[in-house]
Amino acid sequence: MLSAAHTRVALVAGATGLVGRSLLPLLEANAHYSHVHVLVRRAVPGIESNPKVVFHTVDFAHLPRPFPVADDVYIALGTTIKVAGSQEAFRHVDHDFVVNTARAARAAGARRLAIVSALGADPKSRVFYNRVKGEMQAAVATLGYESVVIAQPSLLVGNRASLGQPERPGEVWATRLLGPVMSLVPKSVRPIEASAVAATLLEATLAGLPGVRILSSAKMQTLAALRA
Repeated sequence: MLSAAHTRVALVAGATGLVGRSLLPLLEANAHYSHVHVLVRRAVPGIESNPKVVFHTVDFAHLPRPFPVADDVYIALGTTIKVAGSQEAFRHVDHDFVVNTARAARAAGARRLAIVSALGADPKSRVFYNRVKGEMQAAVATLGYESVVIAQPSLLVGNRASLGQPERPGEVWATRLLGPVMSLVPKSVRPIEASAVAATLLEATLAGLPGVRILSSAKMQTLAALRA
């Protein structure tokens, strides 16, 4: 028999990215979760196995049936237009893969959803990146989850090279240029540690407040400071 604390199952998509890689050990260590399903596109070297974790190699364009059953779903899928190769390919990952994963999890019984989006997400934005993120947010909000938490981080800080990912020039230059005066930069646009986003997303999801809740980058910065 599991203890009363071990009553939930989590599912993670995007565990190889900055936020996802920070989130996975938090889920492993959290007593609220008895199991964690992790959806990956390929085998992931460097991620230590844990008895609580089950990896599923999937094609996000053709999700498996039956879909893994979970209570809480964390989606940190994302790319860039440069890496994806085109706007269409970018939209497939940051909109279609995210929404389809959230929809499949909901159909399998999931009740809480946590999404990593981006600062400036707006379905009416003239900026393609922001518009896609905004359209994704609008879509997942209609899927029938009891609780939806959407994190909108500014530029993420973390070691992408250690994850086998190409560095993103915007993140690198922002960190270098703003480093000496980082404390003077408004929290709303200040680069944020991926680990801070992961921790706040977990806390907000476990709180389980009904409806859709937006976690601004400024709010996550403030909570990270209190947590330190």
